[in-house]
Amino acid sequence: MKPKKLLIITYYWPPAGGPGVQRWLKFVKYLPDFGVQPIVYIPENPMYPIVDEALVNEVSGKAIIIKHKIFEPYQLASFFSKNKTKKISSGIIPNQKKQSFLDKVFLWIRGNLFIPDARVFWVKPSVSFLEKYISENEIDTIITSGPPHSLHLIGLELKQKLEVKWFADFRDPWTTIGYHKSLRLSNYAAKKHKALERQVLNSADTIIVTSNTTKTEFQAITTKPIAVITNGYDTENVVKQALDVKFSLAHIGSFLSERNPKILWECLVELLDEIPDFESHLEIKLIGAVSQEVLETITQFKLNLCLNNIGYVSHYDAIVHQMKSQVLLLIEINSDDTKSIIPGKLFEYMVSGRPIIAIGPNGSDFAEIITNTNTGVFFDYSEKMKLKSVLLDFYNQFLEGKLQSNAVGLQQFSRKNLTGKLVELIQTPNSKL
Repeated sequence: MKPKKLLIITYYWPPAGGPGVQRWLKFVKYLPDFGVQPIVYIPENPMYPIVDEALVNEVSGKAIIIKHKIFEPYQLASFFSKNKTKKISSGIIPNQKKQSFLDKVFLWIRGNLFIPDARVFWVKPSVSFLEKYISENEIDTIITSGPPHSLHLIGLELKQKLEVKWFADFRDPWTTIGYHKSLRLSNYAAKKHKALERQVLNSADTIIVTSNTTKTEFQAITTKPIAVITNGYDTENVVKQALDVKFSLAHIGSFLSERNPKILWECLVELLDEIPDFESHLEIKLIGAVSQEVLETITQFKLNLCLNNIGYVSHYDAIVHQMKSQVLLLIEINSDDTKSIIPGKLFEYMVSGRPIIAIGPNGSDFAEIITNTNTGVFFDYSEKMKLKSVLLDFYNQFLEGKLQSNAVGLQQFSRKNLTGKLVELIQTPNSKL
């Protein structure tokens, strides 16, 4: 029996680093185990804000990779400021009060001239290229993955031209994603985003989302089937690590200015004042891109002597740090718009064996996952005293050598199990799970 062919249209692919690449890299790894032949369409000459060459080795040898050139406006913008361009491209936007004139210009251009995003110039050439490829290779099922949400416009046009089944996979929301309001949108641009979002949601055969809140949000826009398939973990190649000798609190991933958890810094300062030996044990480990505002706040709280700002590391090394650190920090922006965000790193955090301290808006989707799996403690931004109490409890367990996570029910989030759920979805006639 011939394997089913599945065309996956994605922008982020090795050597791209960061969280955007992991979801489909892992689906593609396991799809052949379920009798599906993955064909991955990617840009030939992308401008990735983060690069992780080690991920190239994780690409399945059973995948067919096809490429087509892309015009990247960020390449022109980087002529004026490479650093600012990279940050905006990766979603790191300076605090509004601290934005320079150049920051504001770049954000206005990004939000108003490139709709839905700066990869929109890839849509037309991709449709022309893929229309022929799909017909010649007898492909009947395609998946587009966003952001960048311009890739859904490729799926939209292919759906209009060909008899294909189209799944639109939203790794993050579209118009309610955290940085959307920071793009200095005109009324016209804001309405255009909304119109395109509605058109995609009502044209795809099935929508795939990563959280229940996004599903509820989209159900107000479309009656099309919506399936929730979360991100997951796949750490089979990482060996057990010796724990840090210090009481290390590690945040792994982009630390945006809007995520700056002042209640955490306040708790740590108070514990430093109240416990004589706490300073000699404490280590704040920041792994990944960190906004200047976060670093300045840490200095203002006089916690910089305990800071270990490691910077970006490979995905493999990030997992090693997760397994070594005493406590893992998961911080989300305190906004109703971010309740639906379930960071991809959460699932790798959960299987690290280390307890999680998670801070986010009340009602966050990831709070329920952490609670149900017994992998840590969630706090909203009003629960400072509760946070301080848990930090002290974790510290005392650290001193006794007993600090660990006692997780339950994690197997449902393995990448292989989630791929099985995806295959069941694409093979189900009405595309409902």
